[in-house]
Amino acid sequence: MAFDEKDKKTMQAEVDTSVGTAADVEEVMKKYDRESNTRVWEGTPKQVIRLICVAFSIYCIYVTLFSTAMPEVRLNMFLGTILILGYLNYPMRKGKVKVNSLPWYDIVLMVVGAVPFFYFAANAQDIIKLATRVTQNPVMVVIAVVAILSMMELCRRCVGIPILCVVGALLVYTFMNVRFGKVIYDLFYTSTGLMNTPINVCAKYIVVFIIFGAFLERTGISAFFINLANSLAGASAGGPAKVAVISSALCGMVSGSSVGNTVTTGSVTIPMMKKTGYKAEFAGAVEASASTGGQIMPPIMGAAAFLMAEYMGIPYSQVALKAILPAILYFTGIYIAVHLEAQKLGLKGIPREELPKMRELLPKVYLLLPLIILVVMVSTNMYTMQFSATIAIGITILVGIVNKDDRISLQKIIDALEAGAKGTITVAVACAMAGLVAGCITSTGLASKLITGIVAISGGRAIVALFLTMLCCIVLGMGVPTTANYCIMASTCAPILISPEIGIPVVAAHFFVFYFGIVADITPPVALAAYAGSAIAKAPPMKTAFNATRLAIAAFIVPYIFAFSPAMLFEGVTNPLQVIQICVTSLFGILGIAAALNGFLYRNLNVVFRILLVAGGLCMLYPEPISDVIGVVVVGGICVLQYTTAKKEKAMV
Repeated sequence: MAFDEKDKKTMQAEVDTSVGTAADVEEVMKKYDRESNTRVWEGTPKQVIRLICVAFSIYCIYVTLFSTAMPEVRLNMFLGTILILGYLNYPMRKGKVKVNSLPWYDIVLMVVGAVPFFYFAANAQDIIKLATRVTQNPVMVVIAVVAILSMMELCRRCVGIPILCVVGALLVYTFMNVRFGKVIYDLFYTSTGLMNTPINVCAKYIVVFIIFGAFLERTGISAFFINLANSLAGASAGGPAKVAVISSALCGMVSGSSVGNTVTTGSVTIPMMKKTGYKAEFAGAVEASASTGGQIMPPIMGAAAFLMAEYMGIPYSQVALKAILPAILYFTGIYIAVHLEAQKLGLKGIPREELPKMRELLPKVYLLLPLIILVVMVSTNMYTMQFSATIAIGITILVGIVNKDDRISLQKIIDALEAGAKGTITVAVACAMAGLVAGCITSTGLASKLITGIVAISGGRAIVALFLTMLCCIVLGMGVPTTANYCIMASTCAPILISPEIGIPVVAAHFFVFYFGIVADITPPVALAAYAGSAIAKAPPMKTAFNATRLAIAAFIVPYIFAFSPAMLFEGVTNPLQVIQICVTSLFGILGIAAALNGFLYRNLNVVFRILLVAGGLCMLYPEPISDVIGVVVVGGICVLQYTTAKKEKAMV
């Protein structure tokens, strides 16, 4: 049947109205996500602020590579500049803001808050020599208090209330139990407070990798990943959903942001999924859950991987290696779920003639060069992490020059430097708050009290302690960046899990809190990635969030598995055959659980089979020979039975 031009325009209008616009996404994000609520600058003020951001990014790269200044100088300069950038970009309250508006009280807060950091940096040696006597001077006490309060106010603006509540409660507890002067000294003038491990790692490593990610996004690599995913899976049943999973996994390696990844790839994949026949809430959920997994996908992993390496005392390359299998299980679970949903609904893929051809994409493989070289340099310890990232930035620029379809320009380089600086603000502020948390715990000896309390509540049972920790991570992670969530949980809950009373291995404990901090982005009631997906899909936010949680079920199960059996993280595994066994059985186990949750495997599943599939899947996820055999028999038997029955039913029709 042929359509005239009028019919085509009508159909296009119907498709357009079924998909949310960029304005819809922005409105939803400004409502729920503090990080998305920024000032609006135009004209000369915009150019001035852009210049400040660019200068900050260049300064950070220079300092991480060449500076020999003492930490008190470097970190205070870093925090003071972050405070200025933060107040220039984030208004006092959520909602619409006036163009080029910076109220007088924000100027006062910005200047008064930044001065203490710069003053400390300029007089670092003299202040260090004074040691605890510095708090005998009332002016120095006021300086410290103003700096801490200004940073906490910026945290409220750009990170959110939950983390601030934790910091506030700990500060009150600390001031009630420790001498005022000592608390001020510890939190501002030593490396046990604001200048603790998190902000040191942020200023030294994370900022350079954020800038690298900003450059990589401007080479057109996201479009390449989407086209590659289309070429690989677009023609299969329910192809667009599989494209969303693959492209989000690939783009997540670059962005490390669940919301940013959802908006970037979702604007392309969600309309395609809806057009194929998926429900709006399912389409938004697929993109949200897949994009959230970007934060567990090496090599960038939402910047938290660098902090994990520091906290666990192992090289970053080992953190990335240990993250591979759980990440693969996560995305495999979502991929299987969307495939089964497509089979159940009888959905088709995109016609092959409409898809990019692999032979057209192969010449673009050079776009992956910066990532490949970065991974090689980091994994072989060829150079320091920050130097490796800087080299990768240079290679990214060269690759962008070669890419004639989306050639990098001076404007794009400036944009990348600006985006890198702005992307650092929330991470740095969150790391500063994590430093305050660690400082309060250190000053009061609260860690041992927390361990005693949790052990008493759990009765020494690891499963109960893990469940309580999971709840803490999810609640704290609602609307809070993963990095901030991980920092606080690594300071509070991870030591509890590692304690002899609970006995979870160090690496497993840190990965556990990391994972559950991430899934907060898709877990109701505040599921930022799901809300972004629902805004694009024009679907109910809660329905989208619940669907995303179901699709990402692997993220809720796998952490418990590696907590009790760290072999899944390649801990204590020396035999290559054991690694293969763990990978194969784990993937097969995810198939069983995904099929059970979907209720379809070749044909509809009855309740008994669904329960057995969950049990068999869990058996295979637990890496032990006996449990693997039981799982293979149960899941394999049901697969064969379902397949043969479906084949007979089809023959009878």
